[in-house]
Amino acid sequence: MFGKIREGLKKTRESFGKTIDSLFKDKKEIKKTIEELEETLILADIGISTVSKLIKGLEKEDNPKESLMKRVREILSSAEPFKTQNQKPYIHLFVGVNGVGKTTTIGKIARKRSESGERGVVAACDTFRAAAVEQLDIWAKRSNVEIVKNLEGTDPASIAYDAVAKCVSKNYDFCLIDTAGRLHTKHNLMEELEKVVRVINKGLSGAPHQISLVLDSTTGQNGLNQAREFLSKIKVTDLILTKLDGSAKGGIALSIVDELKIPISYVGVGEKVEDLVLFDAEEYAQGLFE
Repeated sequence: MFGKIREGLKKTRESFGKTIDSLFKDKKEIKKTIEELEETLILADIGISTVSKLIKGLEKEDNPKESLMKRVREILSSAEPFKTQNQKPYIHLFVGVNGVGKTTTIGKIARKRSESGERGVVAACDTFRAAAVEQLDIWAKRSNVEIVKNLEGTDPASIAYDAVAKCVSKNYDFCLIDTAGRLHTKHNLMEELEKVVRVINKGLSGAPHQISLVLDSTTGQNGLNQAREFLSKIKVTDLILTKLDGSAKGGIALSIVDELKIPISYVGVGEKVEDLVLFDAEEYAQGLFE
């Protein structure tokens, strides 16, 4: 729905967009303006290398603000968009650190798929946190999909395998797999994630078809570090940014796309199902400024 992303960027726009408007009012002081702009962009959690691209030669442009917006749009569109494969069942794995909103995101996507007439399964592979299984169970009931779960402490890979097997045997359309939140610095947990991916592939050749890294927009530059670590272990296909409405530092999306060339597929801008929306680079860029 057009406008949801702009609405979610309200806090960022209030601290970022208004500052930029005021900076470009006095063209006589353009050099000083560019220096202040650099600081503003960094405070919005845009990395140094990306900031350099955004401001390079900006003082020579006839309309610096318009040129800046154009560069933002180009960066956000620079990653090759992730294209959903025409596979049945479609196996979609979700990864990320603790507390980023993976389980809620899975529930919302399950609901969207179910409402479009698809049948599927959600797999509760977060066996370390009982609340995650209970939360996913509630979403499964709401979405009219099956849930595959097991006792606390069960090997997550075996649950993922069972979920995939169920999808194949029942000719379901999709399988959404939750995983335990893991710190990107904990190597044993990251290796466990690699095992989950291997086991899924044994259950269905070519799967998982999509591996989404879920990032909390409020974490800022730490999100970039998280993304790097996950990418070093598994083939992340796309990003989902959650809690965009709670952050004044929405610029992190630019750094991640620019530096890692990973497309953003969804952004979360609220608690409701309809508040998980497909990413739109044009609307995101516009929403940062106006």
